Amino acid sequence: MRIAPLLFTTVALLFTTVVFSTPAVAAPAQGDGPWKLTGDLGAHDPELVAGENGKGWYVFSTGNPDLPGGGTIQVRTSTNGKHWEYAGTIWKSIPEWIKEAVPGVNNLWAPDVFEHNGTYYMYYAASTFGHNTSVIGLATNKTLDPSDPSYEWVDKGEVISSNANSNYNAIDAGVVEDEDGTPWMAFGSYWSGIRMVQLEWPSGKPAAGTELLHIADRKTAPNAIEAAVIEQHDGWYYLFTSWGQCCQGTQSDYKVAVGRSKNVTGPYVDRDGVSMLEGGGTILVATEGEQYGPGGQSVSDGIIAYHFYDPAIGGGAHLALQRISWSSEDGWPELGSISA
Repeated sequence: MRIAPLLFTTVALLFTTVVFSTPAVAAPAQGDGPWKLTGDLGAHDPELVAGENGKGWYVFSTGNPDLPGGGTIQVRTSTNGKHWEYAGTIWKSIPEWIKEAVPGVNNLWAPDVFEHNGTYYMYYAASTFGHNTSVIGLATNKTLDPSDPSYEWVDKGEVISSNANSNYNAIDAGVVEDEDGTPWMAFGSYWSGIRMVQLEWPSGKPAAGTELLHIADRKTAPNAIEAAVIEQHDGWYYLFTSWGQCCQGTQSDYKVAVGRSKNVTGPYVDRDGVSMLEGGGTILVATEGEQYGPGGQSVSDGIIAYHFYDPAIGGGAHLALQRISWSSEDGWPELGSISA
């Protein structure tokens, strides 16, 4: 589920005109709480690509139908991970095939970016709030730098879809490669929870004959689990998910829960050994202080990005970043307090 246009408008008015000049500095050390960020921070469902070897930092996020770009995926850039600037959208408007596939769609949601063999694959969702007539689409690019002459997001069409007769919801893609280099896409929201499908390169689409797997389920009504992200660490696959209700400003109860498995397809269990197919999940970050409803997360280079709802800006979405610590006792991910 994604943010309402009114909430986006509030964020845009408060953030898109903010410009700072901040020199490049080193990212905060491991174990810190949320980083102190400046600039344009109005990113909902942030997909982080952390800077490596002097490269830039990028955050891609859910589109805003009330701003130029027609509700397509937003782009923000940084030189240091701390100061962020708005860099437009990937397209000027939503492709016509999406409007035909999902009547009433007015923005694209929850991007996921994965690099393979020099090509960046961006998966994104098109849906309408509370419905599962949805599609996950794909765009590719040779660079993430909007100033590069070769920068162009090329529409590659549909990856997977769902409709009112489906028992799943085709949104919130999260792509990972297993130890053999085989790509897999976790996805889903509400309905039957988190699903998974095998992909193939170089198309980035589902492999022929692949089965639709089931890897996480709240087992409660509503089945409030979505935003699957899978991260490899020290021989484990960690499945990060968002639980609860987003998009309600400071009334949101979104939170991030995690489980792990030795196999990319599961079974995933939480820190107490409870299966994520049976409602298991260890809470990693939840409402604390003035940080309401954190979720819509991504992980890049050991750094988690998420949005929260900030009462200081009328409950608008606010970008947060912090480095993940891994427990020396049992290897589980942990985050510092917001007061750190």
